[in-house]
Amino acid sequence: MQASTYSAVKGRVGFGAEHQRRVSLGLGESTSRRRVSMLRSQYMTDRSSCCGGLSLNSATMGIELGRARMGVDGIFGSSAKSRSVKAQASEDLEASVPVIPSTQHGKSSGTVLPFVGVACLGAILFGYHLGVVNGALEYLSKDLGIAENAVVQGWIVSTLLAGATVGSFTGGALADKFGRTRTFQLDAIPLTIGAFLCATAQSVQTMIIGRLLAGIGIGISSAIVPLYISEISPTEIRGALGSVNQLFICIGILAALVAGLPLAANPLWWRTMFGISAIPSILLAVGMFFAPESPRWLFQQGKIPQAEKAIKTLYGKERVAEVIGDLSAGSQGSTEPDAGWFDLFSTRYWKVVSVGAALFLFQQLAGINAVVYYSTSVFRSAGIASDVAASALVGAANVFGTAVASSLMDRQGRKSLLITSFGGMAASMMLLSLSFTWKVLAPYSGPLAVIGTVLYVLSFSLGAGPVPALLLPEIFASRIRAKAVALSLGMHWISNFVIGLYFLSVVNKFGISSVYLGFSAVCLLAVLYISGNVVETKGRSLEEIERALNPAI
Repeated sequence: MQASTYSAVKGRVGFGAEHQRRVSLGLGESTSRRRVSMLRSQYMTDRSSCCGGLSLNSATMGIELGRARMGVDGIFGSSAKSRSVKAQASEDLEASVPVIPSTQHGKSSGTVLPFVGVACLGAILFGYHLGVVNGALEYLSKDLGIAENAVVQGWIVSTLLAGATVGSFTGGALADKFGRTRTFQLDAIPLTIGAFLCATAQSVQTMIIGRLLAGIGIGISSAIVPLYISEISPTEIRGALGSVNQLFICIGILAALVAGLPLAANPLWWRTMFGISAIPSILLAVGMFFAPESPRWLFQQGKIPQAEKAIKTLYGKERVAEVIGDLSAGSQGSTEPDAGWFDLFSTRYWKVVSVGAALFLFQQLAGINAVVYYSTSVFRSAGIASDVAASALVGAANVFGTAVASSLMDRQGRKSLLITSFGGMAASMMLLSLSFTWKVLAPYSGPLAVIGTVLYVLSFSLGAGPVPALLLPEIFASRIRAKAVALSLGMHWISNFVIGLYFLSVVNKFGISSVYLGFSAVCLLAVLYISGNVVETKGRSLEEIERALNPAI
């Protein structure tokens, strides 16, 4: 699955053969575009005549970028009084001009795919730790003597999510301070220790500590995997590579479900299920020793020679001048430091930050992790004989749908996939709800439970799953990107924690049919929100999106 996805991406864009991205700002002001183009041309001329470092005169860069910025600000300033920030951002993005091909290059000596693959080890662990408790919970509960204690079982499930909430906020700060690759290496520590403690636990306390540490690890991964991939990916395939993150999360969940198949024959197999997750953790730490740092982070730190080296590794030496020019234009001469946490709630950023938080809130309240955590129990109550196998089928559907989404991301766009996805989820949850309440459907409740769940997961994997993690690093300005992604993922993990802790109790009180009906209503609300608040970002560089959504920068 991994190899075929990468091959499809590579073949579709002619990766490594011809680089032709030169995107114009497209804000309707030709003078500003000419100044940015002149600045890039000046950089390329100076770069070709000087061997080391950034040779463009910094004062000249500041003046020219300042002038270009004044032209851009003038356009936005004249219209800001008459329309909202949301409408303004939508119009500016939709008005962007088509791609202008640049000088064609020879075969690239760089490649980004292996490093995306290394980062996706964090995504695999994300999915694996989420799904491993699904099949193992019954058996570890018997082994640890809590088979009759639903509250403690809920805490074993949800402690992972509490740790992930802490990790998601920590990940943003660590990524800003130490860089993306070093943060990956630090992340391997709680992931490895947590896996070991869970596998060897002889008491509930040890199990909970292990789940907490593993949760901190996957929380950090959830923040930095999409961030790193978005920052190292070429614009023309950023959607496809960004959705690979979700694909590997699904592969991790599927691996956890498949790993539970031997449990019926070997009740102590649950320890092996937790222990093997230490292997990808160690591979992640080792792999990041060889992976290049994000060029954008290096550029923001003023480490221009290191940024050039990373660009050469990722895209080839022939694109160094081009990418540095784009980063220079994207910075617009700004000398602002990275934003603080309180800056995220300022008038300047809150509109776009709230969209990120809302997307993850809808994603979780739509019920996906309730399905992942408890599908085995739901299938058993519906009379499905092989409940673990049915859950594995759900995991396979998740992987298949995400692979399809990867091929559509850069063609159909992020917004349309989100709307289609949440609409399909609403219909699937409605089917599930009816299968448990209509007496006429009672004889078919088992098959309908599987069909509805599979359709729900397929719909989720087409948009609601992969798009938010991809869209957030695209719409956030560079100075707030890491912290804003962390804040949005904090919303993800908090809502995830609440669902994991109280889902079974709510089902016992209100019934599974009413709960699924509530999930369906949330999906419909999500469709309405996305239609009015989310903008399309496909085919635009991160710097271009930043200039359009944050004209004051």
